[in-house]
Amino acid sequence: MIQETTVTVLATLARVYVEDLDVALPTFVELTGERPRLRFTYDGLDLASVGGYLLLAGTEEALAPYRGTHATTIVESLDEVLRITEQHGGTILDGPNEVPTGRNLTVRHPGGATIEYVQFHATARAAIA
Repeated sequence: MIQETTVTVLATLARVYVEDLDVALPTFVELTGERPRLRFTYDGLDLASVGGYLLLAGTEEALAPYRGTHATTIVESLDEVLRITEQHGGTILDGPNEVPTGRNLTVRHPGGATIEYVQFHATARAAIA
Protein backbone atom coordinates (compact mmCIF):
# COMPACT_ATOMS: atom_id res chain seq x y z
CA MET A 1 0.00 0.00 0.00
CA ILE A 2 1.35 3.45 -0.94
CA GLN A 3 1.18 5.99 1.85
CA GLU A 4 -0.14 9.40 0.77
CA THR A 5 2.67 11.82 1.54
CA THR A 6 3.81 14.82 -0.38
CA VAL A 7 6.65 17.27 -0.47
CA THR A 8 5.78 20.82 -1.46
CA VAL A 9 7.75 21.33 -4.67
CA LEU A 10 8.29 24.97 -5.55
CA ALA A 11 10.18 24.39 -8.83
CA THR A 12 12.11 21.75 -10.72
CA LEU A 13 15.02 22.84 -12.86
CA ALA A 14 16.62 20.87 -15.68
CA ARG A 15 20.39 20.85 -15.26
CA VAL A 16 22.44 22.09 -18.21
CA TYR A 17 26.22 21.75 -18.03
CA VAL A 18 28.04 24.46 -20.01
CA GLU A 19 31.62 25.53 -20.56
CA ASP A 20 31.13 29.27 -20.02
CA LEU A 21 28.13 30.77 -18.25
CA ASP A 22 28.49 34.22 -19.83
CA VAL A 23 28.51 32.66 -23.31
CA ALA A 24 25.59 30.32 -22.59
CA LEU A 25 23.22 32.71 -20.80
CA PRO A 26 22.12 34.90 -23.75
CA THR A 27 20.75 31.85 -25.60
CA PHE A 28 18.76 30.67 -22.57
CA VAL A 29 17.51 34.18 -21.86
CA GLU A 30 16.16 34.37 -25.42
CA LEU A 31 14.78 30.81 -25.35
CA THR A 32 12.88 31.39 -22.11
CA GLY A 33 12.12 35.09 -22.39
CA GLU A 34 13.34 35.45 -18.81
CA ARG A 35 16.31 37.03 -17.07
CA PRO A 36 18.43 34.90 -14.71
CA ARG A 37 16.71 34.75 -11.33
CA LEU A 38 19.75 33.55 -9.40
CA ARG A 39 23.42 33.68 -10.20
CA PHE A 40 26.12 32.51 -7.79
CA THR A 41 29.34 30.53 -7.41
CA TYR A 42 29.71 27.30 -5.48
CA ASP A 43 32.49 24.73 -5.19
CA GLY A 44 34.39 25.93 -8.28
CA LEU A 45 31.24 26.33 -10.39
CA ASP A 46 29.33 29.32 -11.76
CA LEU A 47 25.55 28.75 -11.62
CA ALA A 48 22.48 30.59 -12.85
CA SER A 49 18.79 29.74 -13.01
CA VAL A 50 16.84 31.03 -15.98
CA GLY A 51 13.39 29.79 -16.90
CA GLY A 52 13.21 26.09 -16.08
CA TYR A 53 16.98 25.61 -16.34
CA LEU A 54 19.87 25.54 -13.90
CA LEU A 55 23.06 26.25 -15.84
CA LEU A 56 26.27 24.96 -14.28
CA ALA A 57 29.62 26.10 -15.71
CA GLY A 58 33.14 25.09 -14.81
CA THR A 59 36.09 22.98 -15.78
CA GLU A 60 35.54 19.31 -16.57
CA GLU A 61 37.12 18.47 -13.20
CA ALA A 62 34.81 20.84 -11.33
CA LEU A 63 31.70 19.59 -13.15
CA ALA A 64 32.53 15.86 -12.90
CA PRO A 65 31.01 15.24 -9.43
CA TYR A 66 27.72 16.87 -10.48
CA ARG A 67 27.13 15.37 -13.93
CA GLY A 68 25.29 12.34 -12.58
CA THR A 69 22.56 14.49 -11.03
CA HIS A 70 19.50 14.66 -13.30
CA ALA A 71 17.64 17.71 -11.94
CA THR A 72 17.44 20.21 -9.11
CA THR A 73 14.16 20.45 -7.22
CA ILE A 74 13.36 23.37 -4.93
CA VAL A 75 11.28 22.17 -1.97
CA GLU A 76 9.56 23.65 1.04
CA SER A 77 11.23 21.21 3.45
CA LEU A 78 14.29 18.96 3.21
CA ASP A 79 13.02 17.11 6.27
CA GLU A 80 10.09 15.75 4.24
CA VAL A 81 12.45 14.66 1.45
CA LEU A 82 14.64 12.87 3.99
CA ARG A 83 11.62 11.09 5.49
CA ILE A 84 10.31 9.95 2.10
CA THR A 85 13.79 8.89 0.97
CA GLU A 86 14.17 6.72 4.07
CA GLN A 87 10.65 5.32 3.74
CA HIS A 88 11.21 4.24 0.12
CA GLY A 89 14.78 2.97 0.42
CA GLY A 90 16.58 5.81 -1.34
CA THR A 91 20.19 6.72 -0.64
CA ILE A 92 21.47 10.09 0.50
CA LEU A 93 24.54 10.70 -1.67
CA ASP A 94 25.45 14.08 -0.22
CA GLY A 95 24.13 16.40 2.47
CA PRO A 96 22.28 18.03 3.95
CA ASN A 97 24.74 20.87 3.34
CA GLU A 98 24.70 24.63 3.72
CA VAL A 99 24.90 26.16 0.22
CA PRO A 100 24.71 29.76 -1.04
CA THR A 101 20.95 29.49 -1.60
CA GLY A 102 20.03 27.62 1.61
CA ARG A 103 20.40 23.88 2.30
CA ASN A 104 20.67 20.98 -0.13
CA LEU A 105 20.97 17.24 -0.36
CA THR A 106 21.38 14.81 -3.23
CA VAL A 107 19.33 11.61 -3.32
CA ARG A 108 19.58 8.48 -5.45
CA HIS A 109 16.05 7.17 -5.60
CA PRO A 110 15.06 3.54 -6.07
CA GLY A 111 15.11 2.98 -9.83
CA GLY A 112 18.21 5.14 -10.30
CA ALA A 113 17.10 8.79 -10.54
CA THR A 114 19.56 11.14 -8.84
CA ILE A 115 18.03 14.47 -7.78
CA GLU A 116 19.40 17.44 -5.86
CA TYR A 117 16.85 18.96 -3.47
CA VAL A 118 17.25 22.51 -2.21
CA GLN A 119 15.41 24.29 0.58
CA PHE A 120 15.95 27.99 -0.17
CA HIS A 121 16.59 30.60 2.48
CA ALA A 122 14.37 33.71 2.31
CA THR A 123 16.59 35.75 -0.06
CA ALA A 124 16.90 32.98 -2.66
CA ARG A 125 13.20 32.16 -2.35
CA ALA A 126 12.28 35.77 -3.12
CA ALA A 127 14.33 35.53 -6.34
CA ILE A 128 12.12 32.75 -7.75
CA ALA A 129 8.81 34.21 -6.61
